[in-house]
Amino acid sequence: MSLERLLRPKTIAVIGGGAWCESVIEQCIKSGFKGELLAVHPKRTEVGGVKAIASVQDLPWSPDASFIGVNRHITIDVLNELSKRGSGGAVCFASGFLESEDADGAGLQTELFHAAGDMAILGPNCYGCINNLDGAVLWPDQHGLKREESGVAILTQSSNIAINLTMQQRGLPISYIITTGNQAQQDLASVAMSLLSDNRVTAIGLHIEGFKDIAAFERFTNEARKKGVPIAALKVGASDEAQLATQSHTASVAGSEAGSKALLKRLGVASVDTLPELLEILKLMHVYKELPGGRLASLSCSGGEASLLADCVHRIDGLSLPPVPDAASKILHDNLGPHVTKVNPLDYHTDIWRNREAMATVFGAMTGDPYDLTVLVLDFPRNDRCSDEDWLITIDAIIDVAKLPEAKVAVLSSLAENIPEHHCKTLMDNGVAALMEFDVALPAVAKLVASARYANDLVWPPRRVGNLFNSPTVGHSEPASTAQLIDEATAKQLLAKQGVAIPKNQQAISPEEAQKAAEALRPPWVLKGLGSAHKSELGLVVLNLTSAASVAASARTMSEHASRWLVEEMVTDTLVELLVGVVHDPAHGFVLTLASGGVLTEIMNDGVSLLLPVTSNDVENALHSLKISPLLNGYRGKPACNKDAIVEQVMALQKFVQEHVDSLVEVEINPLLCTATSAIAADALLTLEGST
Repeated sequence: MSLERLLRPKTIAVIGGGAWCESVIEQCIKSGFKGELLAVHPKRTEVGGVKAIASVQDLPWSPDASFIGVNRHITIDVLNELSKRGSGGAVCFASGFLESEDADGAGLQTELFHAAGDMAILGPNCYGCINNLDGAVLWPDQHGLKREESGVAILTQSSNIAINLTMQQRGLPISYIITTGNQAQQDLASVAMSLLSDNRVTAIGLHIEGFKDIAAFERFTNEARKKGVPIAALKVGASDEAQLATQSHTASVAGSEAGSKALLKRLGVASVDTLPELLEILKLMHVYKELPGGRLASLSCSGGEASLLADCVHRIDGLSLPPVPDAASKILHDNLGPHVTKVNPLDYHTDIWRNREAMATVFGAMTGDPYDLTVLVLDFPRNDRCSDEDWLITIDAIIDVAKLPEAKVAVLSSLAENIPEHHCKTLMDNGVAALMEFDVALPAVAKLVASARYANDLVWPPRRVGNLFNSPTVGHSEPASTAQLIDEATAKQLLAKQGVAIPKNQQAISPEEAQKAAEALRPPWVLKGLGSAHKSELGLVVLNLTSAASVAASARTMSEHASRWLVEEMVTDTLVELLVGVVHDPAHGFVLTLASGGVLTEIMNDGVSLLLPVTSNDVENALHSLKISPLLNGYRGKPACNKDAIVEQVMALQKFVQEHVDSLVEVEINPLLCTATSAIAADALLTLEGST
């Protein structure tokens, strides 16, 4: 279903006569819409200053786009008429459908869906769309945009969020603002896909409340990547769809939003946490599309600013401040003199202030290799009380530098209010990202860099709702009532078949058998009582047993809570304990979590989640991002863990998941004992639907 006529119309019909409809007409005229514009009202001859036609049937043409500003019941009738006339699409403004507590709401939304037929619709319960490139504004309210020749598109389910974003004063050029409301027919993914055909769209920003169609979202992101259109997303709220299991540490570490965050990461979508961060990363995307790395050069005329920026960079994973190369240092010395310390971040003092050529030379020396982005810290005086004339020379110098072949240059103000919108626009129009606030803009830089690092085109992940696979539209589902906890011994046997390394072990059904099992294995031993997800809390784990008699005695102590036991050879040369787990998220697929393991799992809050499938490189990057990464690499004279072995175990666990996609609820290895030579699953928790 094409949205071309709806989003880029040549004829617009506004149906209804209230203030909302008058506002749509006003905004179209104000934006300079060059196509034909008519109103539809049964009793009036004009609405908002334009001619009114009595009915849809009386229109002289089949409208490319219509704004339907009547009540919910009449909206359905109007949709029927528009569909029969072969209209291109419509915005359904009315509320009172699925979003309401009205008992009739869901049924009316179904009627609305069928009434539209093959005609594209936005909503219901939405403001519609602003095509800020062509002046086509199906929008029943004020907005803060001025026409642009190109820019980023922003899509959201929330009309109020959309209004707020149009009022931004950050100099971000916006090509489209589109709201989808209840998404009865078109969701964010389908609308965003249609924008990829407009070469004037430089990047796409999404404010997401929930995913309607994951498969469509994947298709959109893959197509965007092929076309070189970067995507940023702000995903809000806990995932209603994700009914994660609660037996394991994995579920608590991953959290209810892990599936959506992992999905965005795997698809190469830059995931941000706030609206200001969304706007800042979209500026970077508009100017540069992507950044190859997070190596920054920082220049300011204040040591205080240099220190603030350095501290902020230090707090952000993925960013660094490489030292000044010798060639650049010589240029800096020749232009700044011996009293300026040639370090990064650079305080270039004020001697070259007001000297455009000297500033351009100094700034240009700090571009290109080894820097991925050159950041010039610059705060402007307020216009109502001060003069910014001297700053205009600096802007000219920065624009000169932006024209250098390898230069990627950004201006960064320490405070958002200290860079006026008109200066932002001048900079952005000349290939310089105008960024605001260290603690907002610099994390955005890091997230842009990271988004390219994790993107892969693997398509394996199945999504299951109940027993349905790869459902095109994922809805709400109850947790499977047939889920069964598999005991550790059986779980380890199943994992071992797919290559997961486990300790040598034997099972026993009495303390005496446990003693015999120990005698057949190498000491020291670990004794575990089987049958519980959290054995430690019940005293069902005893470590470092060195005599077979002590194994039997410990088994007798556990007999109140266990009737079967597992005796294992204990791994004694552990350097790091990790948690490696996978939970089935009905909305997104299988979510892999890597985290600090053992007793540190909840205490450290140190974990990262990825959506399966993953590559070995994905796993290596995830391990690097953990807080305990220095321990994995060897810390204070201790040997490094065998990372290849760790990655091998994670990939073996992925293979296990792939073999059990029809029944897996969750699987967790905690801890995975990491040594200098190996990685071994010391404990395993497995929950499957149905029996094994």
